[in-house]
Amino acid sequence: MVSGRRHNADDIVATALAVEPMKFVYRGRIAVFSVTVLRDERNVVVAEQRPDSTEEDSFQWMSRVLQAIDSIHGVGVFCLALVPANTLPKTPLGGIHLSEIKQLYLEGGLHPCNVLMCPHTCVTNLPKPRQKQPEIGPASVMVGNLVSGKRIAQASGRDLGQTDDNDQFLFLSEVLQWRAQTTPDHVLYTLLSSRGAVSSSLTCLQLHKRAERVAALLMERGGLQEGDHVALVYPPGIDLIAAFYGCLYAGCVPITVRPPHPQNISTTLPTVKMIVEVSRSACVMTTAVICKLLRSKEAMATVDIRNWPPVLDTDDLPKKKPPALYKPNNPDGLAYLDFSVSTTGMLAGVQMSHNAVGAFCRSVKLQCELYPSREVAICLDPYCGLGFVLWCLCSVYSGHQSILIPPVELESNPALWLLAVSQLRVRDTFCSYSVMELCTKGLGLQTEALKARGLDLSRVRACVVVAEERPRMSLTHSFSKLFKDLGLHPRSVSTAFGCRVNLAICLQGTSGPDPTTVYVDMRALRHDRVRLVERGSPHSLPLVESGKILPGVRIIIANPETKGPLGDSHLGEIWVHSAHNGSGYYSGYGEEVLQSDHFNSRLSFGDTQTVWARTGYLGFLRRTELTDANGERHDALFVVGALEEAMELRGMRYHPIDIETSVIRAHKSIVECAVFPWTNLLVVVVELEGSEQEALDLVPMVTKAVLEEHYLIVGVVVVTDVGVIPINSRGEKQRMHLRDGFLQDQLDPIYVAYNM
Repeated sequence: MVSGRRHNADDIVATALAVEPMKFVYRGRIAVFSVTVLRDERNVVVAEQRPDSTEEDSFQWMSRVLQAIDSIHGVGVFCLALVPANTLPKTPLGGIHLSEIKQLYLEGGLHPCNVLMCPHTCVTNLPKPRQKQPEIGPASVMVGNLVSGKRIAQASGRDLGQTDDNDQFLFLSEVLQWRAQTTPDHVLYTLLSSRGAVSSSLTCLQLHKRAERVAALLMERGGLQEGDHVALVYPPGIDLIAAFYGCLYAGCVPITVRPPHPQNISTTLPTVKMIVEVSRSACVMTTAVICKLLRSKEAMATVDIRNWPPVLDTDDLPKKKPPALYKPNNPDGLAYLDFSVSTTGMLAGVQMSHNAVGAFCRSVKLQCELYPSREVAICLDPYCGLGFVLWCLCSVYSGHQSILIPPVELESNPALWLLAVSQLRVRDTFCSYSVMELCTKGLGLQTEALKARGLDLSRVRACVVVAEERPRMSLTHSFSKLFKDLGLHPRSVSTAFGCRVNLAICLQGTSGPDPTTVYVDMRALRHDRVRLVERGSPHSLPLVESGKILPGVRIIIANPETKGPLGDSHLGEIWVHSAHNGSGYYSGYGEEVLQSDHFNSRLSFGDTQTVWARTGYLGFLRRTELTDANGERHDALFVVGALEEAMELRGMRYHPIDIETSVIRAHKSIVECAVFPWTNLLVVVVELEGSEQEALDLVPMVTKAVLEEHYLIVGVVVVTDVGVIPINSRGEKQRMHLRDGFLQDQLDPIYVAYNM
């Protein structure tokens, strides 16, 4: 029964076999059956092709069959699959076994060699596309919210409160000098090697002295002036920290840059060059090893270093102090530039003022209760965002000891981070999703062996994942579950959220209530509405709160188009007001005007005085039943996804991650997936882990899953090898890079299916 009419499978078989002039089907072995997709039966045709047929023959035959069945029977074919000769299951008498073939199709085990899906022509019962309504004026919004008793969605972290003794300093360089005088032998930093041994450490005085010598090098050999930009190209470690404070002591503006990868110079060196150029660095500081790498033949073939600013090697520092340490005079002056590539593939530098740096460190100190007797383990890349702040700035400000674990070392020793946390009895630790994934995948079968080695995580009070996306519940759950036997309390695992305009908006502190989870209706979310549903109800999507709002941070949810404030049942853009917001993008080309409203936007009505920064992320606020430290009801922020990556399809807003989750569940051989729009088509890229025979099984499975769960027709399915989808250092997918690769035909796919 397809679209309300009865069809005879034998008649359709006869039509397909009668397609002349090609005797194409091997011994007439063909099966026709129907499957249910989106509350209706759909027609599927599976045939064995002759062993000598070419790709061209098969497509010619397929297109003729589609036309013939459509014109004679008036019915569309949902999927037409061709398999190699003699591969369909047979009955004892030698006929073809229809129910077994249908079962194989439904399980994704047919292994076709050609497949043609026609969902666009035969799925006619999709819900109607949503029509955009004219925007409602501000007055109606205000009245509507009052009548329905909705509050405007806004929330704030607690006050920054009274100042401590080190808060009397306006500048981080002064805090370091004060610590070098008052607690010279207190250890601030400890760096671990890949074996878990301490490879180097720095006390307050040692850091101060090394920073002085770096400053002397910059002034003498570099001949730099105050305000010059310096690119710091260091591996994650102690040298990077000393070089950063050396720049502050010399009055220069540091920019931390990830060094090129020795095994992969041709792809990683151009990014280094781009940051050095865009940031207008007057010199590059690095180690002797990287100096040598930059001058190697391979590097010179990629980028000619002779056109670069001078490169200073800090392995042989002058033994003397600079004549005087630079004392900044303007707290709003530039302290450093934070350069990173966003998930949409844009390279941008954010300007961080001295004021913002002080406020930032203070906010983190209050939230995490950091003081000199504490130890914090950090397994993050130290080049941008909150990872850089935790690695380089917080210890000097709060005086606690940071145990630094470079994430690179986990590739050779996945247990390094957790063993260090256990042996050093650390209560607070920070990591990224890629580190968490490495541990979950790499240590899954070793928990018993680790227990025997004495791994005990029962002391961990906070394990925070630093991210710039919607929290990945499935990963944090599997991580918590896996290490529960080793003492890890599931409550201690949480996520932080920060973005370009504000590097840390939310962070689960020590005293706040546990992170809340809500279930929202996915269909309402596509219309930018937030409707809470019960766990397990159809179309429910679980979302977990992104940590607690940091002290001194205010948040409001605004309509990205009209810039009006929204009620808390709406999905809107997260806007943030805080003393540690960045002060603008840095670009040497005068394009700041384009994005100036990212950093200073005002609401179109309501509180029109406050200056907000636009995060570019969609989310919503919910008042929970819990109370926070000062006894008030706690407001939870839920991040849904990046505005730039959200897709407008059929008049509704879709978030890539939701479609990707459905696709990954569709077949056991799909390990990763990314989606993006192209013209008005949805493109799905899946990574296949398994034999290439399975590649074409994925096409019908993916198409059906997205139709059933999201009412969307997939336009193109691209099946690739594992590792094709680009991932940044935080473990986030770069869908726009992938899209560029697809459009420039650079993906080298196993198979591309264009659905008709």
